Amino acid sequence: MQSIRVEQLLKDDEFDLGLALVTGEAGLGRDIDFDKIQKPGLAFTGYTDFVRARRVQVLGNAEISYLWQVSPEERTRALAWLATRQVACVIVTKGLQIPDELRDICLSSGTPLFRTHLLSSNLISKLQALLEEKLAPQTVLHGVLVDVFGIGVLILGKSGIGKSECALDLIMNHHRLVADDVVDIKRKGPDVVFGGGNEIIKHHMEIRGLGILNIKDLFGVASVRDRKRIELVVELVEWSDDEEYDRIGIDERTYTILDVDIPLLTVPVRPGRNITTIIEVAARNQLLKLQGHHSALEFQERLTRAMANSTPPRRVVGDDVE
Repeated sequence: MQSIRVEQLLKDDEFDLGLALVTGEAGLGRDIDFDKIQKPGLAFTGYTDFVRARRVQVLGNAEISYLWQVSPEERTRALAWLATRQVACVIVTKGLQIPDELRDICLSSGTPLFRTHLLSSNLISKLQALLEEKLAPQTVLHGVLVDVFGIGVLILGKSGIGKSECALDLIMNHHRLVADDVVDIKRKGPDVVFGGGNEIIKHHMEIRGLGILNIKDLFGVASVRDRKRIELVVELVEWSDDEEYDRIGIDERTYTILDVDIPLLTVPVRPGRNITTIIEVAARNQLLKLQGHHSALEFQERLTRAMANSTPPRRVVGDDVE
């Protein structure tokens, strides 16, 4: 299971959470395991069954107003669950004044307490996006990811088969490099995976005989992008006369990444085959499929109809026609 530490929320400068630490510094090393946010209104009444450890708790205007309306003793009782539930942290929104009892129990339990100027709705929206980004299932694959006609094409194959050279040819044809050699992949939602470049080697390619190339500097900013959804996998394999390759395109094969099935094409490589053109046409064909047009299936259906409607040829026996 993926997790991040609470201190990463404080250090983040991408999502602009506007957090300021009030107390509970000792708990900044706590893990956040869930990408869902909780507003623990019912917990103040004593119903704490659904308060989960390692989850962010957000207190907005309704929760803080309730705490100010009850006596100090009732506030202490209402907040007692914070001492035992090991929540990841507590965030008070809208810059609201924080009761001393909340400060004290967060300090004594080592629970980070933050304040932000954002409204609860804005904070939850941004925090949800951050947690979905950081906690998304992820993996790393050896390959090349390119954006071809808006289709994210992941090129796989054994070392030395020509993945990077093919990608370089695609870039020369005005397509865009996403990642070479090391592709960092994350799943977003149940059936979408995105790939991006490793931060250290991003926008660089290794071409045997040339060395390391900075694609962004060589071809301009329009030749690269930071990440792209993977919509097609192309596996390059060495040509074998003993192997039977798909010649019609009806068989739908898939490649599974992080439990997501992605269309897979196996392309045999040998001298004389223009792999770059094949990948460009494969990307165009995938665009057609996404729009509901499957060329191979449509051809098969026309062929089947033609065979069904055709008249069987008459047999000729000698000079007589049957």
